[in-house]
Amino acid sequence: MTPLALAYSPCPNDTYVFAALANGWLDGAPPVRVELADIDRLNAAAARAQYELVKVSYGAIPFLHDRYRILRAGGALGRGCGPLLIARPDRAPTLFAEVADRKIAIPGERTTAFLLLQLALGRRPKTVAMRFDAIAGAVAAGEVDAGLIIHESRFTYRDQGLISIADLGEWWENVTLLPIPLGAILVRRDVGLALAKSVDDAIRRSVAFAREHDDRVMPYVREHAAETADDVTRAHIDLYVNAYTDDLGDQGIAAVASLFERAAEGGIVPHGTQPEFV
Repeated sequence: MTPLALAYSPCPNDTYVFAALANGWLDGAPPVRVELADIDRLNAAAARAQYELVKVSYGAIPFLHDRYRILRAGGALGRGCGPLLIARPDRAPTLFAEVADRKIAIPGERTTAFLLLQLALGRRPKTVAMRFDAIAGAVAAGEVDAGLIIHESRFTYRDQGLISIADLGEWWENVTLLPIPLGAILVRRDVGLALAKSVDDAIRRSVAFAREHDDRVMPYVREHAAETADDVTRAHIDLYVNAYTDDLGDQGIAAVASLFERAAEGGIVPHGTQPEFV
């Protein structure tokens, strides 16, 4: 069987989830050919239908549903894990709404983080896009007035003297009472349903393998992590790899549907977009 092209980020939660599948440690799993890239590049690649299997932001999926379906396993969704809006103490706005008129660094136009920021503000703010791991440094250097951070940065921004001025995951949970959908694994529509289900099962088994064989998985995780501190890597995995990673379940699916509906009502994504799961 020809290996399926699988692309995901080098962040610890993704490398932890896919370590066993990527390294051929699962009996009977479909073979894969792996590429790693920043989430904004993955969203752009999915827009070109470049990979058969790809990790993307939920904020990008309404623009991809004609080319991909969503797998129920392997994604990032949970509570207390949303993106943070950060600033230097001397440049933090008095009111959250005031930040819309400042220059904000974002990790990508179609990231879930930016979608949430627009929903929370009720309009599109001034932005500049940059790699997620460069944002905190740009805020600290005064290159931008605020930054929208994801991944490992949420554990390290205080080390640069920065403060959180908004927790967008907390905002989402207060408004909806639902977990926050951050990222999903998509399967291209030309992959047959039986094979897509086999991949979904293999991802679920890959997560189980990681939990049972930490000593085999963690070297792969550390090899690709942007932050080398073990405590940051472990905190990242503990936060983003959870029960929803095994399967979204009814509550996870309801959260995705709510995100799409609110984004459509806000004019951010096309109307009528419905999530389609394998």
